Amino acid sequence: MQSLDVISINIWHIVISLCNLLIIFLLLKKFLYAPVRRVVAERQKAIDDQLADAAREKAEAAEKNAALSASLAGAKEQADAILKDAAATADRKSADIVAAAKEQAQRIVADAEADAALAKEKAQADMKREIVDVSALMAGALLRREVTVADKEALADAFIDSIE
Repeated sequence: MQSLDVISINIWHIVISLCNLLIIFLLLKKFLYAPVRRVVAERQKAIDDQLADAAREKAEAAEKNAALSASLAGAKEQADAILKDAAATADRKSADIVAAAKEQAQRIVADAEADAALAKEKAQADMKREIVDVSALMAGALLRREVTVADKEALADAFIDSIE
């Protein structure tokens, strides 16, 4: 029967085991649970701080992005204004060049017309001189011979035709 004692349930062993378990639980709670909880709290605080820093940096990045976007928009507007100004200046210079070319062309045409008029006047003067010379020669030739009325009329008609 002694073998039954080994298998039998002893209430004192259960109570002592429960007391040991309670003591181990209290010791673990005091020496292990509190430090682990403190480490977890510190880690949670560090994570919260990192999240706050990340949120702050994200907000700063968004502000910088907005500022850069505004600056870029301003630069684009300024570039557009410069391009418009350059186009206007080019148009003005182009118009000035065209106006100067037209003025020069008109001056050249006026000079050519004046030269043509002078050449015409000179040609008319030369023609009149030749007519006078021819008339003088004819008059000299006619004075040497006898002139009839028909000859006088023909000479007068020829002279009038040549003058016109």
